[in-house]
Amino acid sequence: MPEEIMQNTHRIPVPLPGNPLKELNAYLIRGKDRNLLIDTGFRQPACREALFAGLRELGLRRGDVDVLLTHLHSDHAGLAPEAAGETGTIFVSSVDRLTLDNMAERQKYWEEADNRFREEGFPISMMMQIRDKNPARSMAPPTGGHYSSLEDGDVLEAGDYRLQCLLMPGHTPGQMCFWMEREGCMFLGDHVLFDITPNITAWPRMPDALGSYLRSLEKIRAYDVKLALPGHRRGGDMRLRIDQLLEHHKRRLEEAFSAVKNHPGQPAYFLAGKMTWKIRASSWDTFPVAQKWFAVGECMSHLDHLMVQGRIRKELQGGKAAYFAV
Repeated sequence: MPEEIMQNTHRIPVPLPGNPLKELNAYLIRGKDRNLLIDTGFRQPACREALFAGLRELGLRRGDVDVLLTHLHSDHAGLAPEAAGETGTIFVSSVDRLTLDNMAERQKYWEEADNRFREEGFPISMMMQIRDKNPARSMAPPTGGHYSSLEDGDVLEAGDYRLQCLLMPGHTPGQMCFWMEREGCMFLGDHVLFDITPNITAWPRMPDALGSYLRSLEKIRAYDVKLALPGHRRGGDMRLRIDQLLEHHKRRLEEAFSAVKNHPGQPAYFLAGKMTWKIRASSWDTFPVAQKWFAVGECMSHLDHLMVQGRIRKELQGGKAAYFAV
């Protein structure tokens, strides 16, 4: 059931079956001529049913909205073309649009990502096991739809509201937040989450995703946010949460550095197994394969940042990555 959070602005909870995030927060802003839907859910039946039921309760149908995407992940973008229909526009950062609106570019990205994971020692048998089950692939939106690219600083109007687009790379290369200055309201996507830590993975063609994320946290900290609206779960004190996230990654960098120092010459798959993870598994060997994929990606982003800091170096030995403390 939609929840009114401000005048003419509603949160529509969209369940994410089988996903630890539980549900997505989609937001609907009523406009005079067009309505604006921020994020949509996976391209799968339960998400589709919940999203469009929420719109119907607000007297709307698919095609009655334009869609504004915080980022390209399929739990946010999966239903965008269906929600926008034939007449709606899908707004997204120009960076994230590259893989949403171009299947050849999307396939090329996945090939580059798979190559990096193989290089880092991720077992090929496990990669094949999760390839078709990964929601980033299986529940992503089809290409097509009326896309419009956004740049940092662009302004959109929806009803009585003005939303300034803020590029906050890190969680994805083109993650955006949307700032309503008069109301002190920030739509965050997955840039800042309040009771879970956003996943920061290594991205192809993004040499230091974690460094970008940390800079984006510092950038958004300057905004006087009174109402923080995240993509999952509830909001809270944003500056306090940003400080907690900065401290969290500081600790994780030290943990990754210790793993490299204590186990020289190993790839990210091995090193991730020497780091701590909040998951119900007795050991790295018993981790669910999908969670290993996320963990190794996060380990890689921390290793990449340590290399930028000059604290470790990477060699390729027989096509496999090997890390050493400097």
